[in-house]
Amino acid sequence: MADYKGMLYGAMVGDALGVPVEFEDRGSFNIDSMIGYGTCNQPPGTWSDDSSLTLCLAENINEQNNIDGLMRKFVCYLNEGYMTPFGIAFGVGNSTKQAIKRYEDGIPAEQCGGTSEYNNGNGALMRIAPLIKCFPPEMSLDHVIEKVIAYTRITHGHPRAIMASIIYIEILRQIAIGYSFKVSVENTEKELNKYLKSNPVLFNEFESYYERIFQPEFYQLPQSYINSSGYVVDTLEAALWCIGNTDNFKDAVLKAVNLGEDTDTVGSVAGAIAGLLYGFDTIPEKWVETLVSKADFEPIILTFIKD
Repeated sequence: MADYKGMLYGAMVGDALGVPVEFEDRGSFNIDSMIGYGTCNQPPGTWSDDSSLTLCLAENINEQNNIDGLMRKFVCYLNEGYMTPFGIAFGVGNSTKQAIKRYEDGIPAEQCGGTSEYNNGNGALMRIAPLIKCFPPEMSLDHVIEKVIAYTRITHGHPRAIMASIIYIEILRQIAIGYSFKVSVENTEKELNKYLKSNPVLFNEFESYYERIFQPEFYQLPQSYINSSGYVVDTLEAALWCIGNTDNFKDAVLKAVNLGEDTDTVGSVAGAIAGLLYGFDTIPEKWVETLVSKADFEPIILTFIKD
């Protein structure tokens, strides 16, 4: 059975490890434990918008609600601090914020995500992992892609951001089935090469911007060749490279955070993959215990992991 608990806690732990050093340059720090303050001046174990929006999606899935229900949660998050550690939203990206404002102005949810080159941040990628629970192994990739597109476009409508979500979800789905990370990446490339031929816009993004993550030599690249910015391509590459160059949860997530720049999101994406791959029991207990505001998020996770 897929370890959704590991995936969700892994994402939150990776997020919280990265919050204190967000935007710091690579090599200017070394994270090896859950610390606090720093960039955002928050206590140890504080999670950011990455976890807030991920939890909103998990709760929305628990409620069997749709994208309008999810956008209503995002509105409450932004305006009222819903699903935040201390009742105040912080760290939310401009594309996500603008999309939420469009929804408040009456724009349909599926049209709220910006579609320009400037809307290729990682704000959809960082929150979309829980969606894999909606995709049983026997579901066709066509249906998976259709739903991933819908849930990405509510905040990020450019095909590059959509393509990142599709790749990420399919790799997670392969891991949830029981494949190794290496085989999951290989299967994802094969499946997407087959199914994307009918969508030339997405296929062009796939070939032009994501080709190297499917090359075996990508995982042998030195760290200096890996960018870890908030650009969606960089974030996905960095997270996958960290998984491919480690063999356990702790090392994968610490490697991701110590890349610098967008530390909380790279940490969160790597943490979700590593948590699903290695399981909840492999996450250091002290890190889990340090996460703040457990009363707010634990019931959501407990409901989510039930069959």
